[in-house]
Amino acid sequence: MTAIDFAAFVDELAAASGETILPFFRTSLSVESKQPGAFDPVTAADRAAENAMRALIRKNFPEHGIIGEEYGSERADAEYVWVLDPIDGTKSFINGMPTWGTLIALTRFGEPVFGLMHQPFMREKFSGDGGAARYRGPAGARDLRVRKCAALSDAHLVTTSPLLMNEKDGATFTAVEKKVKLSRYGGDCYAYCMLAAGQIDLVIETELKPYDILPLIPIITGAGGIVTSWENGPAQAGGRVIAAGDKRVHDAALAMLKGT
Repeated sequence: MTAIDFAAFVDELAAASGETILPFFRTSLSVESKQPGAFDPVTAADRAAENAMRALIRKNFPEHGIIGEEYGSERADAEYVWVLDPIDGTKSFINGMPTWGTLIALTRFGEPVFGLMHQPFMREKFSGDGGAARYRGPAGARDLRVRKCAALSDAHLVTTSPLLMNEKDGATFTAVEKKVKLSRYGGDCYAYCMLAAGQIDLVIETELKPYDILPLIPIITGAGGIVTSWENGPAQAGGRVIAAGDKRVHDAALAMLKGT
């Protein structure tokens, strides 16, 4: 498959998911919780969008593997594996907020080689291959580039919610939060794309699954940013993750996070 064909296929996946999801957005849709005793919402939109993308992958690349949030793994040990999160930010989605998106990654031997975040309501796409990152949307198309930020005291920090963290991690996050210039909540996948676009400097989260972060890694690194675990290891497995646009801010925040 050529690079042009590959780009076209990823856009086809994004279009299929977007066309499936949008009729549900800002409607009175039913919501289920995947976890008893905790609110982990899933909707018909999540399931239908993942089914649409899986069908396209099976048709075009039957030898490829698939890992998705809603329907698990198929051939996860294949050389090429697609990683899908049909709606990252389902809580935002069910509240009518637009900070959700469809995440699509392609991995080779477990390493992400391409990632896309599609926000169909705002008609925006953020993509990257680790070497470069691009934005396409109503404002046109442009390269993505992180911004410089020399000190934690100048940084803008975003997390989805500190309430998602356990008590110990939450206390550690709060210590970092007290050092930054500005802290905001509710970003979901959109926060990582704003980091790649040079709008914010730092994202810190916990309890992530691989499909929450794998598609975003090539976008962040392609824009010149850095994303690791709190222990400064690879972030592909999810868990506790820190992303930064400037290595100086990453190092300063990491020094407070490591060892906790």
